[in-house]
Amino acid sequence: MIVLIYRIGANIPLPGMHLTAWQFMRTNGTNQTLFATIAGGGFGTIFAMGIGPYITSSIIMQLLSVAVPKLEQLKKEGEEGRKKINQYTRVIALVLAILQSIGIVFSLSMNQLFIYDNFLTYLTASTALVTGTVFVMWLSELLTEKGIGNGASFIIFSNVLASFPAGIMNLYYTALMGGTFAAISMVLLVILFVLLVTFAILIQGGERRIPVQYSKKMAGRQMQGGQASYIPLKVNIAGVMSIIFAISLLQFPATMAALWSPPWLMNMVHHLQITMPIGAVLYMILIVAFTFFYTSFAVNPIEMAENMKKGGGFIPGIRPGKPTSEYIQKTVHRLSWIGACFYVILAMVPVLFQWIFDINVGFGGTTLLIVTGVALEIVKQLQSQLLMRDYKGFLS
Repeated sequence: MIVLIYRIGANIPLPGMHLTAWQFMRTNGTNQTLFATIAGGGFGTIFAMGIGPYITSSIIMQLLSVAVPKLEQLKKEGEEGRKKINQYTRVIALVLAILQSIGIVFSLSMNQLFIYDNFLTYLTASTALVTGTVFVMWLSELLTEKGIGNGASFIIFSNVLASFPAGIMNLYYTALMGGTFAAISMVLLVILFVLLVTFAILIQGGERRIPVQYSKKMAGRQMQGGQASYIPLKVNIAGVMSIIFAISLLQFPATMAALWSPPWLMNMVHHLQITMPIGAVLYMILIVAFTFFYTSFAVNPIEMAENMKKGGGFIPGIRPGKPTSEYIQKTVHRLSWIGACFYVILAMVPVLFQWIFDINVGFGGTTLLIVTGVALEIVKQLQSQLLMRDYKGFLS
């Protein structure tokens, strides 16, 4: 029901919009960025910004938590610290939503999409955009509380799925109009699509298991310990966040251009598109950089080594303490390189396909990674819920 409410809101136009012109621009004239497709809720609607400001705010808070000692301390305070950080994230998201709403309304007015071009119309539209974003943030938190998995992921998931039909129809019409060569390209694209989905699923499920042995010790008159275990380190430690970080950073000049559009900035926005050589190279570099950045605070090898030492555990062939943390760090570093290369391949294969065959692919490796990731997470959550239900039935 929550996702349904969100999808309805993503089709309600802003107040004061010229409906005929809005509908035409929505179906024919818009060329949304990848970030807008993932995080936004439809061109010129009350949910146009979607969960985007909240994602950008989360990125800012994660960057600040590394640089600001007070925020780093809050992260270590458990549930109370997490609540404070979430509150700061919401406040920053609100400020970003206000600024972004001004840019969107200005862009819509330049395209003459409002019936009346006056201050009251602009103020009403901006207020609707900001309110819509706050409402979407609340919906995502409600989804997290009442639903299965992460609410923000569900919102992004629904945005990506909503863009799929238009992309498929676009490819279909391209095949009809392009003749034999386009038809062959479509067949290759379908094969590529299947391979990308398979590749994305393998990345989501891939992990490196570091073996751990626990020493035996006496507890009263009984001998405890001695069992073998392992530390699961996923290849996909950073998840899709590294790609979203890279997209949002590349999108920043385009956001500025909506407010202020000198020729040099418009030229920069053009060259920073991921379908352009400079934008593509920068996109790949940012994916690799953010993969290592996100992994650096998602995994703490020193803390893992200390906890292992306190529990009487050790990695076979590696001494406890500093050598263990160095070994884990080395393993994580190698996994980060593998994961970053996988992300780059997934993100760039559709772009390369577009360069070679000159066909605009409506869905790419990034969106497939998001869809498969969230879908697999839903399956895991459902399995855990069913398992808990069985356990409760057994215990009662």
